[in-house]
Amino acid sequence: MLTRPPAANSLVELDRRHLVHPVSSFRGHEARGVRLLTSGQGATVTESEGRQLIDGFAGLWCVNAGYGQESVVEAAARQMRQLPYATGYFDLGTEAPIRLAAALAERAPGDLDHVYFTLGGSDAVDSTIRFIRYYWHARGMPGRDQFISVASGYHGSTSMGAGLTALPLFHDGFGVPHDWQHRIASHDLYRNPNGADPAAVIAASVAELRAKVAEIGKDRVAAFYVEPIQGSGGVLVPPPGWIAALRAVCAELGILFVADEVITGFGRTGPLFACEDESIVPDLMTVAKGLTSGYAPMGAVLMSDHVYQTIADFAGAKAVGHGFTYSAHPVSAAVALEVLSLYEGGLLENGRVMGDRLQSGLRGLMDHPLVGDVRGRGMLAAVELVTDKAAKTPLPAELGAATRLFDRAWDQGLIVRAFPQGVFGYAPPLCCTAEEIDQIVARTRKVLDLTLDDPEIRAVLG
Repeated sequence: MLTRPPAANSLVELDRRHLVHPVSSFRGHEARGVRLLTSGQGATVTESEGRQLIDGFAGLWCVNAGYGQESVVEAAARQMRQLPYATGYFDLGTEAPIRLAAALAERAPGDLDHVYFTLGGSDAVDSTIRFIRYYWHARGMPGRDQFISVASGYHGSTSMGAGLTALPLFHDGFGVPHDWQHRIASHDLYRNPNGADPAAVIAASVAELRAKVAEIGKDRVAAFYVEPIQGSGGVLVPPPGWIAALRAVCAELGILFVADEVITGFGRTGPLFACEDESIVPDLMTVAKGLTSGYAPMGAVLMSDHVYQTIADFAGAKAVGHGFTYSAHPVSAAVALEVLSLYEGGLLENGRVMGDRLQSGLRGLMDHPLVGDVRGRGMLAAVELVTDKAAKTPLPAELGAATRLFDRAWDQGLIVRAFPQGVFGYAPPLCCTAEEIDQIVARTRKVLDLTLDDPEIRAVLG
């Protein structure tokens, strides 16, 4: 047993030898070593050498309420002392998850009245696949076993969800996507072959979805998956009306519509759920991340009443064979209830105000020679870097944008997501102050200025 905290250099070595990091180059991480975070407060984190950084990415799009919320810590501790664990099997339950399910159902769009709790977003998506298959079996149509998602979308990294995720990194070496997983093109307005006219992009996506369904067979397609804003694909924002148009096609064709709000939920785009922006009601919705503000693992599947009733009627007295040991964990539920009260006690409103400030500030970077596009909604944004604005030329591959830009931002006291294609991603905590938002923008400009001096950039700058 450790009797004192190990020195930072000891932790770095232990990490290098033993801890496998998610979505990392194993060898690259061994060479670089870990950066140790030691504490957090509000929108800032502190690293092992005592430097404070603004966390412009809220951990991994998830610490929406900010760090150091004592009421959340107290809620977790209180539940741990009272009852740290209870299974949901055998018709057992506890107060916190019951109240949380009711609170989510009350606030979710339409008749999303039934809640199945998971540990996070990936297993929430995986659960929807199982529920949807069961649904179509219950409807007497087991042949409806084909699933469609959208290019550049992210739907987790489980064995089934990674195939719905339409990013090559999550496919290479894993034998996915499966042959029952299909996709249509992204709505990416900046690099859309149909141009940047919203009506044209919407029409093209609607036509492609109809064509894809016809190609597969109308009586074969089970569900369509989409993020209201594509996160890991580079924060790609659809034109207004796009998601409503795709929802209408699915309703017309009898295809289940799944809104993946793992990233966009809980105030990230302004309202509690991004589906509210266009008043759509999905058949199923996945949430996680902001549900507990990252303080404890938890996700959820919200089912519309017709999906739930169809499954329930078909199963009758027989159990529906899907479950996790930690589903409806009482500590995570207690945390989520308190986080929800913080959102509705002022954080959602602050996030809306600061989101406007963030979007305005980042748009002010459009005058920089390297900035080709600024996009986002609320406290979710991206800045795409190019070497030629007219040609939209991406940064040269030899720049190693993901690592170099992240490192450079870190050195400036800012944590952001740096995507390999040369895109900065932003998802700051909703508790940010105006000064912190302004610093996110100012430090980004500094990173851009430093990058402009890179020889790889100077050699190809248009």
